[in-house]
Amino acid sequence: MSLGATSLLLAALGGALGSALRMLVGGLFPSDLRLPWATILINITGSLAIGWLMGWLGAPTPENARWHSLLVVGVCGGFTTFSAFSWQTFALLQKNELGAAFANVLLSVLLCLTATWLGWRLAR
Repeated sequence: MSLGATSLLLAALGGALGSALRMLVGGLFPSDLRLPWATILINITGSLAIGWLMGWLGAPTPENARWHSLLVVGVCGGFTTFSAFSWQTFALLQKNELGAAFANVLLSVLLCLTATWLGWRLAR
């Protein structure tokens, strides 16, 4: 099996684990709270996890590609995509690309909220 196929399978397995974990954590909170505390907690812990994993693993290499696929792409991606957004923004800040980091935050938040509204409107 090639590294590409192996990485894809590991990402799928990790994604399933991350999604199941998200569902378990989400079930710990009542749904009638004023703020979506489960999602906030998931986004914070997912961001902490991807920061730790990237600090531990470093950039993807042939030697650690399987761990990246399973843990970073799979588990963190299945648990929360906010972790990827946080890591990419942090990476821009580390490179002192403040304008790009700000644009990433602004565009991601505004365009995603707009897309959510548009999708909602299209469904009605």
